[in-house]
Amino acid sequence: MGSFVGLVPSESSSGASRVQGSITKTGNTHVRRLLIEAAWHHRARYVTGKTIRDRWELASPAAPARGDAGNRRLHDRWDAFRARRKRHVVANVAIARELAGWCWSLAVLED
Repeated sequence: MGSFVGLVPSESSSGASRVQGSITKTGNTHVRRLLIEAAWHHRARYVTGKTIRDRWELASPAAPARGDAGNRRLHDRWDAFRARRKRHVVANVAIARELAGWCWSLAVLED
C-alpha cells in the first residue's frame, strides 16, 4: 500500500551496496497528501474524545479495538522518532506509510 501512494524510499543498488533515497512520490498524489496530513495529527498526545467513543459504540467490536491500538501505536512511533531526534518531516512520512498500511488492514478486516 505504501508503494501505491509513493511513500516508500527510492533505492539504488549495485552488488553489495544499497543506497536508499527520498520517497518515490509515484502513485496517487491526493491520497499521499491526505495520509501526510493525517500523520501529523498522531504527533500530539493520544486521547479518545467523546465523539470517537460514541462512534465506537456503533461499530463492530473488533474495529474500536483495532482503531485504538493503531492510534496508540502511531503516536508511540512519533515519540520514538522524537527520542531518536529524527527530522519531523522524515518521521511524518514514515508514519504516513504505516498509516496507509493500517487503513488497508482495517478495510479488509472481517467481523
